[in-house]
Amino acid sequence: MRSILSLKFAVLAVLITSLVGCATPKQWTATGGSRSDGTVKLSYEYGLFQKPEVDEQQGLGLAISRCSAWGYTGAQAFGGQTRACNSFSSGNCNSWLVTREYQCMGQPDK
Repeated sequence: MRSILSLKFAVLAVLITSLVGCATPKQWTATGGSRSDGTVKLSYEYGLFQKPEVDEQQGLGLAISRCSAWGYTGAQAFGGQTRACNSFSSGNCNSWLVTREYQCMGQPDK
């Protein structure tokens, strides 16, 4: 009986270890912004057992693309990124939303 419990514990430990910290690629997506203010907000979401891997160059490229569409010449990240709980269950956070803001550079076309 003791060996069965030890085996069950070992299997459970392997499962938990494999779930915790699973690297998950995430893409930035545009979630807000203002042409008149020259700002772009990008975000990604990740779940409880995920460890997000984010390509910062992909985010910068997306911000530059958005700013260029408004007539600006570039973009750069400013401030830090924010992380907010996006989903609660039983008093625990199950998913987070990470947001970063970018400032458009140059003068927009009139």
